[in-house]
Amino acid sequence: MSAFHELDARGLLCPLPVIRTQNRMKELKAGERLIVKCTDPGALHDIPAWCRVHGHRLIDSRQNDQEIVIEIEKLEETRV
Repeated sequence: MSAFHELDARGLLCPLPVIRTQNRMKELKAGERLIVKCTDPGALHDIPAWCRVHGHRLIDSRQNDQEIVIEIEKLEETRV
């Protein structure tokens, strides 16, 4: 079973949600998951694009009236 971690990036604007996601992912081990909660609509595009570039799996991304929730799985140790 994967370990889950959470990052609260609500209220932050681009590029901070991606930067905080990148910094937090460095702390995780392969197979662990990060749930990012944010409010910047740009994160719906930026974080999945960051995942593709850095080799992580986007598990889910969804938006409701108050926040965006993005779940990422770290697939491998990377040198970012």
